[in-house]
Amino acid sequence: MYINRLNLKGKIAVIVGGSQGIGLAAAQALSEFGATTVLAANNAATGGAAVEHLNALGHPASFLEVDVSDPDAIADLMATVAAKHGRIDILVNSAGVACHGSSLDLPNGEWQRILDVNLSGAFWAAREAARQMLKTGGGSIVNVGSISGLIANIPQNQTAYNASKAGVHLVTKSLASEFSGSNIRVNAVAPGYVETELTRGGIDDPDWFPIWRQKTPLGRVAQVEEIASVIHFLASDAASYMTGSIVVVDGGYTAI
Repeated sequence: MYINRLNLKGKIAVIVGGSQGIGLAAAQALSEFGATTVLAANNAATGGAAVEHLNALGHPASFLEVDVSDPDAIADLMATVAAKHGRIDILVNSAGVACHGSSLDLPNGEWQRILDVNLSGAFWAAREAARQMLKTGGGSIVNVGSISGLIANIPQNQTAYNASKAGVHLVTKSLASEFSGSNIRVNAVAPGYVETELTRGGIDDPDWFPIWRQKTPLGRVAQVEEIASVIHFLASDAASYMTGSIVVVDGGYTAI
C-alpha cells in the first residue's frame, strides 16, 4: 500500500531546469517511479544530453528549449506539453542562477537577472502549470528553494540570490494557500550546499569550502540524488497532506 503512494506511473512531469544538476536528478527519480518527463531549459545541448541519458536508462523523456524569464515562452511550453500528453501532473521548478560579490558593486542588471530567472521564472512556471492542472483535476508543484532563502550565507556575499530564494519560499506558501481548493499542492525543498555545476566554484575555493563544511554537522555537501529523493516524495501521493511546506535538506546547517 505505502509503496504505491510513491508510484508515479502514468504521470506527466515537467522539470524546468531539468538539463543538469538537481533538475536532472529529479527527472531521473521521477522517471524511475514511472513518470514520463519533459525537461525544459535554455540550453539545447545539455538538454539533449540529459534526454539521451534518461532514454539510455529506459525512461521516456523529451526536451523543450525555453527562456524561463519569459512568461509568454513559459505559457507556450506548458500548453505544448498539455497538448501532446493530455495533462500536466507534476511541475518541478529547478532553474537557477547565482552571483557573488559586494552588494555595493552589484550591477543593476545582474540583480534583475537573478530575480527574473530564480523568482519570476518559478512563478511563471507554477502559474502556467496550474492553469493546465486545473483542467484535469489537480497536481503537484515542487519548487527548489534554498537555505539561502532562510539565512545569510557566509563567507560569500550573495544578496540577490538569497532574496530570490526567500521569494520562492513565500511564492510557494502563497500559491499553496491559493490553490488549496483545487487539489493542487505546492511545496518547496530548501537544499543546503549540493555538489552541482552551480556550486563547483565554491567547493573548489580554499577559503569558502572549509567554512561550508565546518558549519554543516554532517561534514559534507549533499549529492543531487539526496535532494531528488525529497522532490520525488513531495511530488508523490506519499506527501498528499503536505502543501505550503518548505522542506529543509541541509545536513543540519540551519539546525545550529
